[in-house]
Amino acid sequence: MSTAFVLVNVETGFDAEVQKKLATMEGVTEAYQVYGVYDLIAKVTADSMDKLKEIITWKIRRLEKVRSTLTMIIMEENKT
Repeated sequence: MSTAFVLVNVETGFDAEVQKKLATMEGVTEAYQVYGVYDLIAKVTADSMDKLKEIITWKIRRLEKVRSTLTMIIMEENKT
């Protein structure tokens, strides 16, 4: 299982709209509006690294009103 956190900048005023789209997207397990440099954060999981990259590159980054993203791929999960 591959997991990443994707920080998303959107056009002003479209935070809620893009969050709703993210929340229904395959592979996105969580999506939140946040304060700070980025507008949204999404947790994305997939069966493989290739599928994870596909979701981020071809789905999230191509959403209308998304200006930029920063992806942080989890190296190792600590299961507690």
